[in-house]
Amino acid sequence: MKNSICFGEVLIDMLSNKLGGDQNQQETFTKFAGGAPANVSVAIAKLGGQAYFSGMLGQDMFGEFLYQALKSEGVKTDYMRFTPNAKTALAFVSLDNDGDRSFEFYRDGSADLQFSPSDFDDSWFADSAIFHFCSNTLTEHSIRQTTAYGVKQAKLNHNIVSFDINLRLNLWDKNATPREHILPLLKQCDIIKASKEELLYLADEHTPEQFIQQTLENGCQWFIVTDSSNPVYWYTRHGSQTYKPKKITMVDATAAGDAFVGGLLYQLGLHDLDPVAFSALCTQPDTLRHIIEFASLCGAHAASYKGAFTSLPSTQSLNDFRKTL
Repeated sequence: MKNSICFGEVLIDMLSNKLGGDQNQQETFTKFAGGAPANVSVAIAKLGGQAYFSGMLGQDMFGEFLYQALKSEGVKTDYMRFTPNAKTALAFVSLDNDGDRSFEFYRDGSADLQFSPSDFDDSWFADSAIFHFCSNTLTEHSIRQTTAYGVKQAKLNHNIVSFDINLRLNLWDKNATPREHILPLLKQCDIIKASKEELLYLADEHTPEQFIQQTLENGCQWFIVTDSSNPVYWYTRHGSQTYKPKKITMVDATAAGDAFVGGLLYQLGLHDLDPVAFSALCTQPDTLRHIIEFASLCGAHAASYKGAFTSLPSTQSLNDFRKTL
């Protein structure tokens, strides 16, 4: 099994103890390790895959906590960097009565935004099969340039490039237009995962189907659309399929999407694919369906527990969880 590199932000999720709008309940926050690509790296590692996280941390108590948290979950930390010039990012997370989230980010000039192209080592990509990232490293010019460099190096080294849109509009400047920075990178990606809302935003004046078809024609191999607990749809150049996830009682949706992506990339890692072999796999609907079913089970597992890293399944916990459905 070759390596996966998950690039981007790792931060502190300060999770509220309150559910809904009960104003009489005293609110406290508990510190959890989080950040979408970091969650994906943990998901892969806990399932038994070879996952490296690549990103920048502050030389502070939160940075050290996150570094140790990733390491303790089996993530390879060789590609992580520290800076004394910026603090580690924080996200305060509140949950409504259904377990859905709202975020308040403290990320202005934070450490994760300081990662530069020179912080990458080009040899990393020669040893890897998958490079994964999200749109949170497109929010500012410098980290956007770094992300584009990472994608370029991944393509040059025949990595499969995975892009989870994971759009958080409150991370962008109020005058920013995220769509214009996301669209150019889609042409470089083999796998694109978007929520239904993100797809509608990206499609803009086009229908979702038109937008997906155009994206596939431009180079994407596998376009996946999720919609919370509703059916998952996916598209390749050879057709489309759908899968209805198992119903669960949602506790906390914080890392459910990341668990889904982690489960999917873990399954691809088992196939030890390069882009040519991946293209062939995309002609096999039964294999793709098996991967989506596994990824959906990982997402359901994560949504059934609080926190990010703590909610991600191991092989054993996933097998136990499957028996309860």
